[in-house]
This record gives sequence, structure tokens and C-alpha cells, in this order.
Amino acid sequence: MNSRKINSMENPLWLKRSKEEVESLVVKFAQEGISSEKIGLILRDTYGIPTTKIIAGKITEILAKHNIKQESADLLNLKKKAEKLKSHMEKNKQDKVAKRGFQITHAKITTVEKYYKNRAK
Repeated sequence: MNSRKINSMENPLWLKRSKEEVESLVVKFAQEGISSEKIGLILRDTYGIPTTKIIAGKITEILAKHNIKQESADLLNLKKKAEKLKSHMEKNKQDKVAKRGFQITHAKITTVEKYYKNRAK
């Protein structure tokens, strides 16, 4: 199976979905709590939409237009990793490598939060 992205910025001839249908799907999935990255995968795999950018714009722009805010995926993934490391450290108190990993992850979380805070200004 060829999984290359479409280079053209034109709507593919074989795609039968309208801009409104794509936007409603994106909004529906976002309200269910699905991240924008996973929304793109679902649209591609289930609905056969190669990319929303050529049809209705970027997923984040669609969500902003409908006043739906999502936490960024990179920050969510870092927080999940920190939670896993914290629960591991509670069970394994002598694990110094996990402690160091938790410290590094916590520093990354702080940096990313600071970045998004400054970017919002």
C-alpha cells in the first residue's frame, strides 16, 4: 500500500466529501476528546480523506473557528510519561535511573508549558 501524501493542493477528484462534512467530522471527534493528530488518522483511515488541509483547512484552524481548545499532544504525552514514571518510582524506590528520567521529563514539561504560554501572548 502506498502511503505517500498528496502533493497537490487541489481537492482530489475521487473525494466525495464536502468542506462542511469534513468540518462537522472534525468538530464531532474533538468534542469526543480525541486529539487533533488522531482525528487526522481517523479521517484518513476510516473516511478516506487524505488531508483536511486541501479540503477545509488545518484541523487546528477548524477547531479554533469553532472555539474548541485542546491541549497540545506533545504536552499530553510528556504528562502521561511523567505519571508512569511516578507510579514506577513509588513501587521501586531505589530506581535511580527512573528518578533521573522523571526529573528530565518534568523539566521538559516546564519548558513546553513556558513555550506555549509565551506563544499565546
